[in-house]
Amino acid sequence: MKIGYVKISERGEMNRLLAGLAADLAAEGVALAGAVQHDIECAPEGKCDMDLQILPAGPVVRISQNLGKDSRGCRLDPVALEQAVGLTEAQLNDAAPKLVIINKFGKHEAEGRGFRSTIALALELEVPVLVGVNETNFAAFQDFTGGAAEQAGDSPAALRAWLAN
Repeated sequence: MKIGYVKISERGEMNRLLAGLAADLAAEGVALAGAVQHDIECAPEGKCDMDLQILPAGPVVRISQNLGKDSRGCRLDPVALEQAVGLTEAQLNDAAPKLVIINKFGKHEAEGRGFRSTIALALELEVPVLVGVNETNFAAFQDFTGGAAEQAGDSPAALRAWLAN
């Protein structure tokens, strides 16, 4: 079982790092599965839209909902997230990937939903998994992995080194 995590606190940086790695590996011909997040900036008063690109080449699923500029609740569209999970798991079963990248082990995963089943499936298939995780959900991620996840790093070079081991 090989599972690594990326933990970066700067807003949007983890998404950019994982998406960049996925793009580079795909360009090199590495078979991938999973999902990476692209944040689409909106008007200055609005919050960004969140899109998940299903690896290796799409489709793109918008996982955020526009709840209005004064909203404070969670903008995640749980139906869209589960659609992305289904598409990712189908790709995982069909593509024989060398690596699965999951943009985030977030609140839904911490509560037993979201990409949690995808991560488990990849590990059952003995495909290495790289997951983004934030401090809020880190304890739940550690519980889920039984402490077996390794810190993969926070730079392209560090992630490449983790993949090579």
